[in-house]
Amino acid sequence: MGTRWDASAAPRGDDYDERWVRLAAAGRSIHGEADLVELLLREIDGSRVLDAGCGTGRVAIELHRRGIAATGVDADQGMLSNAERNGPGIRWIHADLVDLSTHVDDVFDLAVLAGNVMIFVEPGTERTVLEQVVARVAPGGLLVAGFALKPDRIQLADYDRYVAEAGVEFISRWATWGREPFDGGDYAVSVHRKPTAPPTQGDV
Repeated sequence: MGTRWDASAAPRGDDYDERWVRLAAAGRSIHGEADLVELLLREIDGSRVLDAGCGTGRVAIELHRRGIAATGVDADQGMLSNAERNGPGIRWIHADLVDLSTHVDDVFDLAVLAGNVMIFVEPGTERTVLEQVVARVAPGGLLVAGFALKPDRIQLADYDRYVAEAGVEFISRWATWGREPFDGGDYAVSVHRKPTAPPTQGDV
């Protein structure tokens, strides 16, 4: 993900993956992010996904399993090493989201910031991270982010302002990746769309 404000605040590598293995073994659904991304891609007839702040690659690997072209980016090489090992057929990029465009020049139909990326980036870099990620979204494409709402981390009002300034428009907001209604709780999943580029002179 982007520069971590506290690298010890989140599980790393094998420990992180093991948490999801335990949840799956307990019968919990662990692919809510991929389910929503797949649904949204169908709605916009898209196929290319940027998993920004991919960590150990759980979301990108599941998308790849479903036949969706996913690219994962993360600044934490320890986490990314797990992604590379578990998803050998996927493009993984070691890069910080604050200078994403230096490392990635592709555009994507959807960029997803899952796994609380927006509360793990270095405080003060949130605007830059969002500008960089939005820049990699194709016209008509979507930005999807889910993160916990904490008093000392980015607030929804700030998030909405930053992404609007970066050039995307609000579409939907839910309380979970399963699209439960948002009622001001402590977690939000937000969807924004990048407007389709206006026709250039001479286009019919």
